[in-house]
Amino acid sequence: MSITAERKAELIKTHARGDADTGSAEVQVAILSERIANLTEHFKTHKKDNHSRRGLLKLVSQRRSLLDHLKKSDVARYQDLIEKLGLRR
Repeated sequence: MSITAERKAELIKTHARGDADTGSAEVQVAILSERIANLTEHFKTHKKDNHSRRGLLKLVSQRRSLLDHLKKSDVARYQDLIEKLGLRR
């Protein structure tokens, strides 16, 4: 259910704004999106896992907050991130 260190490093490298950037909104949203995708796959086989479903809802809410912040502060970065990740909005 969690992402591997290699995958996380790859996401950071792809979405980082600078060399040592690990905490920008883009990186955080990318990591959260990966975790959400993994949990979504988990629920296809474990339909009654309500404890993990609560965690999924928290992750989605956290990603939504970060995206709202990014949209408010820099619309161009927001649009670029949405296109890269293939999110609906």
